[in-house]
Amino acid sequence: MDPSLASLPSLTRIDDAAALTAHREELAALLLAVVRGGSSIGFLADLDHREAAAWWDSLRPAVEEGSLALWVSRGPDGRVDGTVSWSRETKPNGRHRAEVRKLMVHPGARGRGTGRALLAEAEAAAARAGVLLLFLDTESGSAAERVYRAAGWTEAGSIPDYATDPAGRLVATTLYYKHTEQE
Repeated sequence: MDPSLASLPSLTRIDDAAALTAHREELAALLLAVVRGGSSIGFLADLDHREAAAWWDSLRPAVEEGSLALWVSRGPDGRVDGTVSWSRETKPNGRHRAEVRKLMVHPGARGRGTGRALLAEAEAAAARAGVLLLFLDTESGSAAERVYRAAGWTEAGSIPDYATDPAGRLVATTLYYKHTEQE
């Protein structure tokens, strides 16, 4: 085996409610680790495991109906160390676009290419599904911005005081977009 391939994460598409339920506890633990690591992904520092698991449970209908595409990555130890999803717009004038949501990499797994691999898989799957345009928002000045820029995403602008970080401080967000490469 090529040594460079040994370090690539194993990616799995979660495409039904049963699969999401099977990954629920690991995904809840990942969400907690990412929030406790300071990432501004919509949750505050007082998030507990029960609430994190309930949030993943709330995604089951969207995964089941196919409106939310979701992947997990597993590290060399076999544990879930990252996730990403995208949600296609349902309004008639926007069905060509999708929002990339919750790209998360466990703090202990960062710097190994997990985020890049998850993002590339989400982009490729979007292109295969006929999505022409992807968009996302991320905390301005975060490490995630480097990942998006390196992957060819274009900054569209920044909004001050858009959200709070896990500690409750107002932070700016930066909007990004990318056209998919249709096959």
